Amino acid sequence: MTKNLKLSLLAVLIFLGVFGAMVAINATTAGRDATDTAATTSVSASTSTPVTRANSHRLSTAADGKVTFVEFLDFECEACRAAFPVIEQLRKEYAGRVTFVVRYFPIQSHFNAERAARAVEAASKQGGFEAMYQKMYATQEDWGEGKTPADDTFRGFARELGLDLAAYDKAYVDPATLQRVDEDVADGTALGVEGTPTFFLNGQKLTPESADDLRKALDDALDG
Repeated sequence: MTKNLKLSLLAVLIFLGVFGAMVAINATTAGRDATDTAATTSVSASTSTPVTRANSHRLSTAADGKVTFVEFLDFECEACRAAFPVIEQLRKEYAGRVTFVVRYFPIQSHFNAERAARAVEAASKQGGFEAMYQKMYATQEDWGEGKTPADDTFRGFARELGLDLAAYDKAYVDPATLQRVDEDVADGTALGVEGTPTFFLNGQKLTPESADDLRKALDDALDG
């Protein structure tokens, strides 16, 4: 078993438990792809490598820029899919107070992970980043772990989202799109990312074991 697979399986166990806890919390309580032109980079305290760059995809942006939460993710990663609803819940809870950023980190052993990242990046050229990002997790069970190219499947998502297919096709195969994904991977590798999901808060890597750990980290950063 590879190190990345072991890390992913461990993360699956952690975040499946978190997801169950979040469901219970939601049941007992009442109840964009935004770009911050003022934000440039956030640098890790342990390395000069940027944790975020000016072109990093911001799902939510806090006006004061005080707290930035970054996730390196792989759309074919089961642990990332398990974490997805947790992150979405935190985005709601900390809306306007925390900037949420996602960066690509497709794992080489995941056959369609890089293709999925290119599909999401191609969609971003038409303002469809978040819609395609969500689509990938909603459908991961259908195409994940496959050993045949999912290009047609992802193009079907672009059609369903109402994207200009000619523009999507051009962006999907454009070497610059893969380069954009690879830039995130290079930064993640330099920052010590070994598996997904990996989280950073204001440049510091987090090792959460629950949603409450993430909340505490966010609260401490906001209070600090």
